[in-house]
Amino acid sequence: MAISSDRRHYAPPRPTGTTDDGRRAYDSIGLEVDSLDDLIRLLKQDGLPMESFDRLQRALGVSSAELAGAIQTAERTLRRRRNTGRLKPTESERLLRLARLFERAVEVLGSPERARTWMSTALPALGGRSPLDYADTEPGAREVERVLGRIAHGVFS
Repeated sequence: MAISSDRRHYAPPRPTGTTDDGRRAYDSIGLEVDSLDDLIRLLKQDGLPMESFDRLQRALGVSSAELAGAIQTAERTLRRRRNTGRLKPTESERLLRLARLFERAVEVLGSPERARTWMSTALPALGGRSPLDYADTEPGAREVERVLGRIAHGVFS
């Protein structure tokens, strides 16, 4: 909770991933949309551009093969996507999931460098797997979010 300096007016915190004007921003993949509906429409109809994949790859500091594996896409399929310029909806959704986790890690850990290292480090809390590897499914991604939540609240994880 954020409280204004005179402590009389409650000011709710701005949700992570939104801009001052309420747009949803995913900086690590270069995406900004006006609403959740626009995001869903983009994911379903068009898919994310390959540039989003490339940006997240650079942000995470991983190889194309590693990121392709994390979104459960074969490298050969990824080459075909490069020719069309866009990911399919399921691949786009998985990429967005990883971008959201990376951005949350940056927020919790304080820097992209720390988040990058954390995302690639095997963690006991994840059965010895890295957050990037563990988040290749929705339940795994939710567990990575829980670990980040524990870290944010000072709980050893």
